[in-house]
Amino acid sequence: MLNANVDLMGNGQAQGDFAKMIQNNGSFNVGAKRPFIGSDGRPYISMYKGGDPTKKESWGLQLVSNATLRRDEWKQLDAALMGEKMYRLGGIDDLRANGLTYNLGNAMGTTVLEWHDVAGTMTAVVSMDGITKGEGNRPNYQTNYLPIPITHVDYEINARALATSRNMGNPLDVTDAAMAARAINEKLENMLFTDITYGYGEVDDRSRNKIYSYLNFPDINLVTLGTHWDASAKTAAGILQDVLNMIKSANAAYYYGPFMLYIPTEYGIVLYDDYDTTTPGTTIKDRIMKIDVIKGIKVIDTLADDTILLVQMTPDVVRLVSGLGLTNIQWKEEGDFVTKFKAFTITVPQIRSDQNGHCGIVKLA
Repeated sequence: MLNANVDLMGNGQAQGDFAKMIQNNGSFNVGAKRPFIGSDGRPYISMYKGGDPTKKESWGLQLVSNATLRRDEWKQLDAALMGEKMYRLGGIDDLRANGLTYNLGNAMGTTVLEWHDVAGTMTAVVSMDGITKGEGNRPNYQTNYLPIPITHVDYEINARALATSRNMGNPLDVTDAAMAARAINEKLENMLFTDITYGYGEVDDRSRNKIYSYLNFPDINLVTLGTHWDASAKTAAGILQDVLNMIKSANAAYYYGPFMLYIPTEYGIVLYDDYDTTTPGTTIKDRIMKIDVIKGIKVIDTLADDTILLVQMTPDVVRLVSGLGLTNIQWKEEGDFVTKFKAFTITVPQIRSDQNGHCGIVKLA
């Protein structure tokens, strides 16, 4: 399996070869890294001329010194990336499905995202004349910074294999591109569900200027599991009570749903057991879903055993910061035999809370 790398930039510094290249050049043009052989046999790149980028007339062709792939072969590589995006990726899919995305205007030029959390409230005044002066209080905003990383995988296409596919009239073998996409998507998913923190520069252990997961964000609410979720250790009613305790914990922090419940693989089968003998055909999962603030229940393979998460699906709790979707570029060449390619994205999940440490995530463990 190919490994995905996470490159970070910030405070005038860069971590990782790709980030350093962008920093040294001062900018990065994706189109310039996608040269193609035109129908006339000459090498070109597509250049943005201005106007609506979704319209064909806003783009033009520019001659370059060399290219390896034909335009149709680039399309095959890109299709391989998009095909892998169709696989279910639990948490990342949920953020997109619930509209919890924040799009960056200039992804390559944005190394950190400035964001604000809030403390304090406004006070409403009730009067008969509507002219009574209200209190002069206002919310207090605190500035934070989220690193915007580049997640990428390198792969290569052998010149001989490419020539063979062309001579035989076969489609380009895009297996490596598909594997690169899978590795990147899994890395994004791991940013939510594994105990990994990404940061660059001078940040302390509780700094909000890091990339945190649902598991290690400093302000998550903690509830003790006690006994395992299985028939020999805990009843169906006990499992339901655990979920209710998680909801109570979220409510105490002023979060009221809607919630997604994420469970580890070992508990997926447990929830398919009947809830009780008096309601045959009603599973434990069915009973939990009768709680109106529970939006869905999903098994996450990367969650540690005996770890359950309750996450409110609102942008003040979590959102997916998106700058550039999965893209292929030609990276560098080694002589005439091997061409390097890079699949990458500028996408990062952001976990949030207010200045008082109130957070809409509950961890049961």
